[in-house]
Amino acid sequence: MTDPATLFPDEVVTQARTRLVDVPGLSGKLALITLDNGHDHTRPSTFGPGGLQSLNAALDEAFAAEPAAIAVTGKPFIFAVGADLSGIGRITEREQARQIAQTGHDVFRRLTESKVPTFAFVNGAALGGGLELALSCHYRTVSKSAGMVAFPECFLGLFPGWGGTQLLPNLIGPDAAVTVILENALSQNKMLNPKKAHELGIFDELLDSPDFLEESIRWAVRVVNGEHTVSRPEIDRGKGWDDAVARAKAIAESRTHGASPGVTKAVELIELARGNDLDAGYAAETEALADALMTDELRAGLYSFDLTQKRAKRPAGAPDKSLARDVKKVGVVGAGLMAGQLALLFVRRLEVPVVITDIDQERIDRGVGYIHGEIDKLAAKGRLSPDAVNKLKGLVQGSLDKAAFADADFVIEAVFEEMSVKQKVFAELEEHVSPEAILATNTSSLSITEMASKLQHPERVVGFHFFNPVAVLPLLEVVRGERTDDAALATAFKVGKKLKKSCVLVKDAPAFVVNRLLTRFMGEVIATVDEGTPFEVADGALEPLGLPMTPMVLLQLVGPAVAQHVNETMHAAYPDRFGLSDNMQRFVDAGKTAVWTTDESGKQVVDPEVAELWKQGDKPSTAEQVRERALHALAEEIRIMLEEGVVAEPQDIDLCMLLGAGWPFWLGGITPYLDRAGISEKVNGKRFLDPGVASVPA
Repeated sequence: MTDPATLFPDEVVTQARTRLVDVPGLSGKLALITLDNGHDHTRPSTFGPGGLQSLNAALDEAFAAEPAAIAVTGKPFIFAVGADLSGIGRITEREQARQIAQTGHDVFRRLTESKVPTFAFVNGAALGGGLELALSCHYRTVSKSAGMVAFPECFLGLFPGWGGTQLLPNLIGPDAAVTVILENALSQNKMLNPKKAHELGIFDELLDSPDFLEESIRWAVRVVNGEHTVSRPEIDRGKGWDDAVARAKAIAESRTHGASPGVTKAVELIELARGNDLDAGYAAETEALADALMTDELRAGLYSFDLTQKRAKRPAGAPDKSLARDVKKVGVVGAGLMAGQLALLFVRRLEVPVVITDIDQERIDRGVGYIHGEIDKLAAKGRLSPDAVNKLKGLVQGSLDKAAFADADFVIEAVFEEMSVKQKVFAELEEHVSPEAILATNTSSLSITEMASKLQHPERVVGFHFFNPVAVLPLLEVVRGERTDDAALATAFKVGKKLKKSCVLVKDAPAFVVNRLLTRFMGEVIATVDEGTPFEVADGALEPLGLPMTPMVLLQLVGPAVAQHVNETMHAAYPDRFGLSDNMQRFVDAGKTAVWTTDESGKQVVDPEVAELWKQGDKPSTAEQVRERALHALAEEIRIMLEEGVVAEPQDIDLCMLLGAGWPFWLGGITPYLDRAGISEKVNGKRFLDPGVASVPA
């Protein structure tokens, strides 16, 4: 069998160094182990075979010194963020995978079974295996400024496999563990802040001090000397555990529909943890992890992770950063909900003056009030200090006069999705702003080139397409019109990065990437309903993929009128592939917002009024036929988009769908999924990606 270490030639080894420290009040030395991969905080510490070997050696040294206590901490800003994933794609034998899983357990468990008190001083981010290392210690402190705390494994289609599923439920209770391991991970990979993690009981002490390490050591001395007793909750291993497992199963089913084996396994392992038998629990984790590391789903999840961690941070085709202009004031045209969300995001992230305008004072006052209200909500959650609240509110102003934009460097419009309206807005703006000011549009489907065509300076117009809800979805499609220059584009990318969005460069083509694909997908599903397929069959056809929502629920979220408007734009551009549904138009004209309603028993049923107005044919499809038709259409549309140069490579389409449409990480991006399923070759005659690119076998 190949030595697992040889599979990780690119591992940046996290070195664990032990030093023996004399501590006042401690009858013996403290063995302090520091984790450091030799890079600054931009490269977090991880554990590959080399890192685990180094930690094991550091523990050998610590135990040999017979200390009074052992503590583990990290380099500045980072504790540890989990396993090194760089070599997973090279694993070809299950025994290699099993050895990696077993080694993590063996090393971390030394801290758990130590007869000497062990402590984790969590000074920075603790994710995945890093959090499992902390949980393996007897006691834990955390810095209030530590940053992220989470188990992101289920988000990737995996599960915590180095003790997390066994230790966490027995520390904080099964229900809270379900929240951390499953619910948070499957809710856009939600993270805990240190305060919340401490409240849940993950950490024994929350320290707010610039001298975190010294304070942690002093706290540890009190624990070792019996001067401070750490209380732990009594764990309900009866009905409370039953209820937690039932909730876990419901979350897994609603979020993945059984499409992610890793999530299903996480539920099983949490259920197993009820016995609090580490031998049985760790053995189950090891075997499950060995199986998981050999699956397509895991490699698909890692491909997704790699896209979001690397490609998203270095957008393909973005101009040189040196061309970007400074943005010291922002204007937002419009004061509706989307405009308010945009203004809130700009003022929070850029901390510069933001001015909103609209057609009357009442709308402006309502828009400013919305922004102030959202700032107050953030303060109530403890995410903003009183000083920050006053500062941000003071930066937001409203004006009826677009002359308020005279000194703005970046102005974005979020008005009605109509070309003539947007052209009029831009023409009015050009009368007031400087020639260098960037004019951005949040259009979801209209041509940037046409929008800028009547301006004196069309080169400064750029598409800046956010996704709703703006504060949650990380994607930002940056659209280059035919005359957009590099300075405008570079500024847009600079602003997008400051907004903490993942930017993808998109050519000016109808509906860009996400909306184009979702419109094609939705059009095929609607067409099958028109032909006679029951709503229930069509809406459930994609369930085996584990998508975040069904087509009809997506339609309700987007809004039928908006969806129909985008489809009309696409039909005008590509009438052969984007058909218009008379039923859909009647649905919109009737003012209906949803297909589904609930009956007296609470069961989901088709709204009788919708059933009455929707005139169906007599050629129904099966769920499998609907699914095949929709996926074949996506494969065709992606090929055409790549031929048109809408984005640089298939990876950019995958990134857009992952971050803008909620395409599940465990499916590995839409193009490798279509490749694995054989759909790409069936529709287009070839795969989108070389198997090595996606780290997913053919």
